[in-house]
Amino acid sequence: MQLRWPCDRRLGSTLHHHHPPCLLQPGRSRGQQVQVQPLGGLLRPPNGTYDSYVAFIKQLPPTQLPEVFGMHDNVDISRELQGTKLLFEDLLVTQAQTSGGGSGGASTESKLNDIAADITQKIPAIFDIEDAVEKYPVKYEESMNTVLVQEMERFNRLCEVIKTSLVNLQKAIKGLVVMSDSLEKVSSSLLVGKVPELWSKNSYPSLKPLGSYINDLVARLKFLKDWFINDKPNCFWISAFYFNQAFLTGVKQNYARKYTIPIDKLDLDFEVLACDDIDTMPEDGAYIKGLYLEGARWDNKKMALAESLPKILYDTVPVIWLRPNIAVDISTEAST
Repeated sequence: MQLRWPCDRRLGSTLHHHHPPCLLQPGRSRGQQVQVQPLGGLLRPPNGTYDSYVAFIKQLPPTQLPEVFGMHDNVDISRELQGTKLLFEDLLVTQAQTSGGGSGGASTESKLNDIAADITQKIPAIFDIEDAVEKYPVKYEESMNTVLVQEMERFNRLCEVIKTSLVNLQKAIKGLVVMSDSLEKVSSSLLVGKVPELWSKNSYPSLKPLGSYINDLVARLKFLKDWFINDKPNCFWISAFYFNQAFLTGVKQNYARKYTIPIDKLDLDFEVLACDDIDTMPEDGAYIKGLYLEGARWDNKKMALAESLPKILYDTVPVIWLRPNIAVDISTEAST
């Protein structure tokens, strides 16, 4: 049978992919049981009476495996983690916050003071923008100088917001300044391990809790500091940028100016390399790292995406080579 219409071809492809071949065989007995989902253990009930159908349904397992819905085993882990996260968030919100000290532990004020002091001590001094501009001036052939200086300015603003709010919070605890509504929200978030909304408004996108957020921020600042001291890295940590689009535009701009091509005609092609780091720079484009896959993994042997391994929710992506090229050429290569 020939399938001429697109909808017919789509239906035929769906039946072939999701149903066992025996279901599509003309000579199959109507009363034959067929295991529709091998991992889920579900069987098609044979033809029978109403009571036989009810009895068949009652013997099915009370909870279904993710495979029944076409999902991976790791979905159960993600669901349980999400449920646990919501449970503990609700517990933290409803937890009584006492301001007075007692035999059970330190007071709320002392906890806040310790948290604020610890975060302030971890965050390094802000970058000297004048030194950065002097060492990495604006150059026609090197747009990454501008990217570095702009990133330093963005992180300086974020660090100023964090440090200022923590200093004012410590003063409010001592009674030197008024505990404003914004400082009250900061203190509430710090006590439950969340990133304060005041910081999030001036921050890069992040879903991390407070402790992981501060460690991640310190690592990003170290990346920029190493760049400033040791010159442009061979492989860029793409996740460290405050504004990733500026970096991607800088990669295309360097290529456009090198080969005198209008930047609006360029796009970024990519190639995944079979390594986690690299010691050399590409002639054109840039090497990046720091990306993760959820719901899939990268197979270095087949150099293609593959199913996630059991109990591994996030998989590290190897180094990717970003190669600027004319958009029409990229589209032509993708279609062939």
